[in-house]
Amino acid sequence: MDQQKEKKRLVAQTALSYLKEGMSLGVGTGSTVDFFIDALPEHSHYLAAIVSSSEASTKKLKNLKIEVTDLNRVSDVDVYVDGADEATKHLNLIKGGGGALTREKILAGASRRFICIVDDTKIVDVLGKFPIPVEVIPMAQSYVARQIVKAGGQPILREKFVSDNGNQILDVHNLAVTDPVKLEIELNQIPGVVTVGIFARRKADILLISEKNDVITLD
Repeated sequence: MDQQKEKKRLVAQTALSYLKEGMSLGVGTGSTVDFFIDALPEHSHYLAAIVSSSEASTKKLKNLKIEVTDLNRVSDVDVYVDGADEATKHLNLIKGGGGALTREKILAGASRRFICIVDDTKIVDVLGKFPIPVEVIPMAQSYVARQIVKAGGQPILREKFVSDNGNQILDVHNLAVTDPVKLEIELNQIPGVVTVGIFARRKADILLISEKNDVITLD
């Protein structure tokens, strides 16, 4: 296994230690979370419910014979485990590179504790090198793009991609996220925007960062 994959496996294994009997668990989406899902069969039997943030993760869980529960049947998610495309040491995140940002944001909002798992290549001082995903209702795509250009961003439509919710995604370049909460609110208020891949109003509670042979915990 190459070093990058080993870091992802290590941080995913560390997240398993937060699971307790009778908990409801939210499972995110992405290559790091895939390692977490692969290790779940040994633990899923003592969890009360498992909720998924994407069709891709649901399919992977079901292939491992793990039952997936609809969020509407769970009052609160005790622990939500997900990755990120970028993270700061203040626990603000950019997520949605895989296109599941809306369901991820819903699960993060519904969770008592949000544990984000990343390797050290995802840590930045200021968010925004990774383009900010913005999920938009299709009829509003060009209008939203024009508003983002006015705000100084460069939105690029994600080609040949439709979200699990039937929407489109604009990947916004050239916006330095110096005030993540403010920018998240401003982008969310553009009519036609479903949600934004900045996780600052509901940021991670715990950030697990894998380095060479170690995992650092920030909370």
